[in-house]
Amino acid sequence: MAETRPYTTQLQAGLGLVDETKTLLDLWTPGMSTTELFQKALESGRFPTITARRLRNIIVESFAPRYLVREGAPAHHLKRLLQRLSASEISQLMLLFTCRANPILGDFVRQVYWSRYEGGYTEISNEDARAFVERGIDDGKTARRWSETTIRRVSGYLTGCCADYGLLERGIRKSRRIVPFRISPSVAAYLAYELHFAGVGDNALLSHEDWQVFGLARDDVLEEIKRLSLQGLLIVQAASDVVRISWKHPHMEALCDVLAQS
Repeated sequence: MAETRPYTTQLQAGLGLVDETKTLLDLWTPGMSTTELFQKALESGRFPTITARRLRNIIVESFAPRYLVREGAPAHHLKRLLQRLSASEISQLMLLFTCRANPILGDFVRQVYWSRYEGGYTEISNEDARAFVERGIDDGKTARRWSETTIRRVSGYLTGCCADYGLLERGIRKSRRIVPFRISPSVAAYLAYELHFAGVGDNALLSHEDWQVFGLARDDVLEEIKRLSLQGLLIVQAASDVVRISWKHPHMEALCDVLAQS
């Protein structure tokens, strides 16, 4: 999950797409191809204000890279949890999957949003995002240098996407107010178990970069894990720098069922 990939402009196909994603998840079934999903979405009549071309772009360039990776596991899990978790919890999971699919967003959240949040700043502007994008280009994180127009647009995509997922205030503006944001217990449980089943060891799990999307360093993650232990979702033993976790659920589907019932 932590592979290094270049920054792209893929966010231009759609920012958070929270409502659209929920509708597509409702239409999607396991094993369905992007072509089949596009056809079903087109025929459903549930996207009356979106052109067929834009709908295809949303599915191929946004929905699929975020939710149909790993044989559709993210889509499968979200579909199970959609009607059970709160809107903010679903948005947090969408944020996680979108940051994985778009490294530029993940790095922006980790490096800029949380730095400003913890520094006591009240706003993040498109100029802040622009400075981040330009640093990334200078550091060779894009396949080629971007034009001024592309830099400006991507900067707006970054802040707009953060607004869609509840990290910044919504609305069309050049500077957005930072919104208080904290990982929910259900999302913490999901991420911990997902990393575990991906083969990440207990100690390495605490330092995984995915936690940084939620502003959590190793010690913060350990505290979250301890809270999950109190809820009976797992058992944790921590002594010095060694952590051992006993995982109570045998697979992600079992965990999702428990989260959906809690």
